[in-house]
Amino acid sequence: MLKAELRRLLLDRRRALTPAEVARRSLALRQQLFDSFPVAEWSWLSVFLPIARQHEPDTWLIINEVWARKLPVRLAVPVVQPDGRTLCHVELTPETRLVENHWGIPEPLGAPEVAPTAFDAVLIPLLAFDERGQRVGYGKGFYDQFLARCRPAALRIGVSLEPPGPRIADAWSGDVRLHACLTPERLWRFDS
Repeated sequence: MLKAELRRLLLDRRRALTPAEVARRSLALRQQLFDSFPVAEWSWLSVFLPIARQHEPDTWLIINEVWARKLPVRLAVPVVQPDGRTLCHVELTPETRLVENHWGIPEPLGAPEVAPTAFDAVLIPLLAFDERGQRVGYGKGFYDQFLARCRPAALRIGVSLEPPGPRIADAWSGDVRLHACLTPERLWRFDS
């Protein structure tokens, strides 16, 4: 299936979810992450902040779990740059002040930037993925550009409310594949 078709289909499917269902699936995603990966051994984790109106997975459950357990891993979140095409990442702490940007994404104010090479793992928002680790996002290419600047050893972990869909027919060489994808039911791993 083509990315544009998958994007439309999965956006409609996600919008049909009730807030209670998004919350239930988000709890399962949090559990999958902590059961499947050595989060406490990582130095830096990139985690996106959810766009609530898009019914994105509630990654605040992951963030708050890291803070509640007092894990040594430090967190950073993406911020869209003024050029409108690239991301930088800035540190997120319990004291960080957030302001919503024009896309409805909370962004930290005045937080220090974190180099892409610092990350041990990156949690990636997506709309769809297939069993080969190809992914479909909102179509702007932010994460492909960012992931190309990360260390090759940094884990690329998709976060999906849905299981894998049909094979993505129009994937191309610039698309950065996932190492794994969290779903509420299970963790999917892909060979590198």
